Amino acid sequence: MSGFTETQFVKKLSDLNGSSQSIQTLSLWLIHHRKHYSTVVKIWYRELLKAKDDKKLTYMYLANDVIQISRKKGPEYGKEFGLYLKRAFEHMSGSDDKTTNSLERLLNIWGDREIYNKVQITEFKHALLLGVESQPTKKVKTTHQKSKSPTRERKKTENEVDGKLETHVHLSPHTPAGDPPEPEELIKAIQDLECNIASADEVVRQRIAQLPKEVAEVSLLSKIEDKAEAEKLSIQVNEAVTLLNSYNERLSKEMDHRKKVSTMLRDFLELQQELLAQAEQNLEEYQEKLVKVYSVRQELKSHIQNLPDLTQLPDVTGGLQPLPSAENLFMQ
Repeated sequence: MSGFTETQFVKKLSDLNGSSQSIQTLSLWLIHHRKHYSTVVKIWYRELLKAKDDKKLTYMYLANDVIQISRKKGPEYGKEFGLYLKRAFEHMSGSDDKTTNSLERLLNIWGDREIYNKVQITEFKHALLLGVESQPTKKVKTTHQKSKSPTRERKKTENEVDGKLETHVHLSPHTPAGDPPEPEELIKAIQDLECNIASADEVVRQRIAQLPKEVAEVSLLSKIEDKAEAEKLSIQVNEAVTLLNSYNERLSKEMDHRKKVSTMLRDFLELQQELLAQAEQNLEEYQEKLVKVYSVRQELKSHIQNLPDLTQLPDVTGGLQPLPSAENLFMQ
């Protein structure tokens, strides 16, 4: 799967149509590139404003698909879209009845599934139906909690709405959990692993193997007979400590790197399995369409053969003669 670029996303938006396949395919691509969620939503809103009226609803359906599916892996998209949706609904407030009804159904779904809280849903509905600015009364208290993973931070937000305390836990957008890597990132991680494998460093391993027994056997210290010999052993022990500490640190980094690559491979494989399922579904659907088109072609071919040729008329002798042109008809 190719990397994310603004140009590529704009092109995909221009090619987007109202079919569920088209929306789901682009939605999955955006979820894969979730680390660019802020840029994605800004571009989506900008292109929504420029889109033709008959395509704006499709853009809203795309946002809905991304928001709902991405909830399983992190709320980054839902939170970011939430910053733009009120303006988006205001922009579409003059839409025809069919579009307005579709957007109202969408808002009802969000409310039923608690995609957004009641205050936000009310804001969106007012923006759609009335275009009226409304500021909700709520207090926001933000605290930070570190997760078990040292590389990921959790952010807990408590919202007081209508006297009720609502708590939402957000993963840091810098390191979203389960975020599938870009192919280029995965390739680089594997290449870096191959180039920096401490466990395969034969030179260091040989140096460690050649260390004298005295540096690791306390029982051998009793054999030291003079100070010079003890100082010599002390130097060897210090060198061994430095060597082993350095090598153990490299091994620890290699272990962490292998865990990282393993996680990246797992997430990348999960994405490919999702894409495979989507591709299989697409293939099955279009194969069915192809069979239908083949059937129509065959029937049409048979039907054409049984139709009379109206370009020629029988003459009085029973033969065929071509139809006269319009010019010849008026000349006669």
